[in-house]
Amino acid sequence: MKILLIYPYCLEDRLHAEDADVVPIGLYYVGALLKENNYDVEILNWHDINKTPERINEIITKKKPDVIGFSILHANRWGGIEIARIAKAISNKVKIVFGGIGASFLWEHFLRHFKEIDFIVTGEGEYSFLNLARCIEQKNYNDIENIKGIAFRQQGNVVRTEDAPLTRNLDRLPNPAKYFDYQYVSSTRGCPGNCTFCGSPRFWGHKVRFHSPDYFIEQLELLSRKGISFFYFSDDTFTIKKNRVIEICKKILERDLRITWVAISRVNIVDEEILYWMRRAGCIQISYGVESGSETIRNLLCKNIKTNQIKKAFALTVRYGILARAYFIYGSPGESWATIKETMDLIHEIKPLSIIFYILDIFPGTALYSDFKKRSKVTDDIWLKQIEDIMYFETDPNLSQELILAFGNTLRTDYYENLPDFVNGIELIDKEEFYEMHADFLSRLAMTFTHGDYATIEGIKEKENISERLYKKALSYHPDYRAYLGLGIIAQKKRAYKESARILAKGIVCFPDSEPLNICLGISYMNLGEYARALSSFLKFQDSQEAHYYIAQCYHALGEFEKESAILKKVDFL
Repeated sequence: MKILLIYPYCLEDRLHAEDADVVPIGLYYVGALLKENNYDVEILNWHDINKTPERINEIITKKKPDVIGFSILHANRWGGIEIARIAKAISNKVKIVFGGIGASFLWEHFLRHFKEIDFIVTGEGEYSFLNLARCIEQKNYNDIENIKGIAFRQQGNVVRTEDAPLTRNLDRLPNPAKYFDYQYVSSTRGCPGNCTFCGSPRFWGHKVRFHSPDYFIEQLELLSRKGISFFYFSDDTFTIKKNRVIEICKKILERDLRITWVAISRVNIVDEEILYWMRRAGCIQISYGVESGSETIRNLLCKNIKTNQIKKAFALTVRYGILARAYFIYGSPGESWATIKETMDLIHEIKPLSIIFYILDIFPGTALYSDFKKRSKVTDDIWLKQIEDIMYFETDPNLSQELILAFGNTLRTDYYENLPDFVNGIELIDKEEFYEMHADFLSRLAMTFTHGDYATIEGIKEKENISERLYKKALSYHPDYRAYLGLGIIAQKKRAYKESARILAKGIVCFPDSEPLNICLGISYMNLGEYARALSSFLKFQDSQEAHYYIAQCYHALGEFEKESAILKKVDFL
């Protein structure tokens, strides 16, 4: 039996693409369990297939699935519905299954209003989906009510079965890395928090369940062997169990896994020891949900953290050369210019090097949504509208769209104006074992101002000067290829080609096999008219398409036209 597992597209393009272009890790776990049970399974990341919609029909027609499972968060529910309609039009025999957090909280809504959907898997879905797949394969629906954790239509009625038990021992689940490639990993399920804007507590429960460190490390190692070296640890709160995190970090080092990774945590469960081991094991960023500078608002959102905990966590995180990213929400109950000022004041104190600002929105499964339904007397039928979410301010007479936009503009403008000072205020721990990591941290940060997230933001002034200072500071700790490259490019932009060549040549002494450094050095030599020296830099990388272009130019400048022609033919062939 052929099963497709699809992650569909959202209604709207995302401001932060990483928020919606990644297949949820749960889909890989479902796929792995199905493969272990000899099903023909394929996972399709269709987060952007709406840009080429004709491919939907083509691919489904070609693959001829018997079952299509959709991972529904919420913003992508209409994408799932549209794809399901196309699939049913191709073959009415295909069974459509919705699962995920969005489907779990709107199961009755989906089944009552969308005939394309045959089944809903509610809650944790691995074993429920497997049991449902067996039922579909055998075409034996007599005992379907005995399958826990599903919902369906029966004789015109919508039926939901008993909740499936949570998998207590997560290591029972097959390791998805045996079958699939991915970067978003998770070593836990659940969150002890009770934030009013989050559906995690109701979906997973408050009790956190853990993979063993060995299971998680095996997953990382399998993926690392496939060439994946950067990971997102997407646990709701990775650091909740200190000794376990330290054990994971030590095993990463023992196995010599050359990986870098980012994680999510809470400011009240990090300390110096845990940050020490996380940085040594390759962690380069931790995201913290701060939400507001107003303790009153944080309490309303049930974000149980204190201002002194926020300050301490940000200072310690940066001190160990880990970028501390802050999530802030505005447009909350009781938001005013006074609370926005509190948020800006806190930002000035904690000096985050990255911030994501969100407008508070309301999703099914959250306490905010339950309160909204009571206040507004609405039903789940509100989601028949083609909307992704409901902004909280739309439900609060004390807030307006104009005011919310003004809040957001003020927060962002103030942050970008002060970011250069935050960068200048970076204080790193003075331990020699961290010097190489400090250089890496500073050069990564520098790159964001010239080639990364901050490069196109006009509100940040003197971006190139900030980068230059950071690159130089990086090299004061340890040789770093990124810092040499960045300084070399900055010098090229200033047409200081001799200085650029000097910096890059120094970098190549430390990193002789770095293609970017050698290519960049060759370009500086070309601009100095030293084509023979430039050629020697490019010829080290004769399999590089970028190098071919410059090799041909050098041969032409040196009058070696036959060699130029041979290179150009090679380029055309490639």
